[in-house]
Amino acid sequence: MGIVRTYQDLEVWQVAIELAVEVTRLANRFPGNELYALGLQLRRAAVSVSSNIAEGYGRSTRPEYVRFLRIARGSNAEVSSLLVVAERLGYLNGETAARPRETSERVAAMLTRLLQTLEGR
Repeated sequence: MGIVRTYQDLEVWQVAIELAVEVTRLANRFPGNELYALGLQLRRAAVSVSSNIAEGYGRSTRPEYVRFLRIARGSNAEVSSLLVVAERLGYLNGETAARPRETSERVAAMLTRLLQTLEGR
């Protein structure tokens, strides 16, 4: 990876954007009664991941950045959990849920590594 000048240069932010797009496309196909319930919650959680990475990057101190990265990690875990719920309710099958699940796992690993680096572990 090259020089990081903005949060948009962060690979973890770029992958989190992929996650938001993947999840939004899936959630928009939920049945009408779930578009504004489970679908909305899933879309909001997915968008929250990249948003918190960006907001944390824009903060003035490392502790604030770390705090927002932890929030992003929590939102990513929420996405993962909601994908399981949607799959168990039959709105997704294993095949359609596989890609966003893999992307979410990738984001989780990247956030963990970034947090370890920033926290000096």
